[in-house]
Amino acid sequence: MKNLKTRERIVEAAERVMRSKGLARSTTKEIAREAGYSEGAIYKHFESKEELFICVLTERLPPFVEMVQELPGRVGEEDLGDVLGEVGSAALAFYGESFPMSASIFSEPGLLAKHREEIRKRGAGPQKANEALSAYLEGERNLGRVREDADPESAAAMLLGACFQRAFFKSFFGESNVPGQEEVFVEGIVRTLMPSLSPSRE
Repeated sequence: MKNLKTRERIVEAAERVMRSKGLARSTTKEIAREAGYSEGAIYKHFESKEELFICVLTERLPPFVEMVQELPGRVGEEDLGDVLGEVGSAALAFYGESFPMSASIFSEPGLLAKHREEIRKRGAGPQKANEALSAYLEGERNLGRVREDADPESAAAMLLGACFQRAFFKSFFGESNVPGQEEVFVEGIVRTLMPSLSPSRE
């Protein structure tokens, strides 16, 4: 801990506080205290709590955001079902950890508006995952590896939406992860999607 840079210590502290209290109830003062710094130290590295939250999502949670951004570059390189399984597993892990932190944002319209503005400034947002997966599937369709009449946007929504809903249910009901259960869920979603994506073998 002592060898970590100030910024890294602040992000780590923000993660701990936001996990325990949710974004809406977390304050920069409390995060600073958790990190062992003054509140002013936070604003030397981050413009706002919203920016700090985005850094927690991208730097401290399972690597989903970066992975989906790289999807279009993987067109034609790997088995489609394997890629979808990888995306589903990463999405499930990311949504499962981010949802409890971010859900409280909807209770405060002002905070939600600030968060929207912050992600717009970064050209980011939850829709980017769908767009990247849709672009990947469209690229696969252009190569003939996805059937011509498939709808990439709908397929992306089905996979990611199912993972988000599962994360919501688990958080709502306070369920713990059961070893192997998430893998079975993702396999089932991919197995259901593949017939609508795979080219006909007539």
